[in-house]
Amino acid sequence: MECIMARIITLSVLLSLLLLVPVVVPGSERENLDYAQVISVRAVEQDSELWRFDVTVRHNDDGWEHYADAWQVVRPSDGEVLAERMLAHPHVNEQPFTRSQSGVRIPRELTVVTVHAKCNVHGFGGREVTVDLSRSRGDNYVVIPLNK
Repeated sequence: MECIMARIITLSVLLSLLLLVPVVVPGSERENLDYAQVISVRAVEQDSELWRFDVTVRHNDDGWEHYADAWQVVRPSDGEVLAERMLAHPHVNEQPFTRSQSGVRIPRELTVVTVHAKCNVHGFGGREVTVDLSRSRGDNYVVIPLNK
């Protein structure tokens, strides 16, 4: 039985590599709800170089001792924090939840940002969403450009 399972796993990994589909390992940090997970992002251009981000987060909040306490918009190349939205309280009975941050200044030449979330125990480490601001949509995000 172990030999069959090993073959199935090997074939799954090879197929995933061929199809460029990510393999999700159950219990990995990227999927573990003890880490705050960014589920989706909506980026709305408000003005030249100013954006609003609506970020949906999921986490196993269990009270003040362990809850998702922030999300950030960062520059992927160097991790510079462009915006941080503090989450002021646990969301035990509201999962997933969405919170917004307006007035996020993003230089016009920066077209890709990453959004990640953290909790007050484990920090960062959960699923991130990379947003290409020059595209109307992508994996787990939508972009609403400024009407000109």
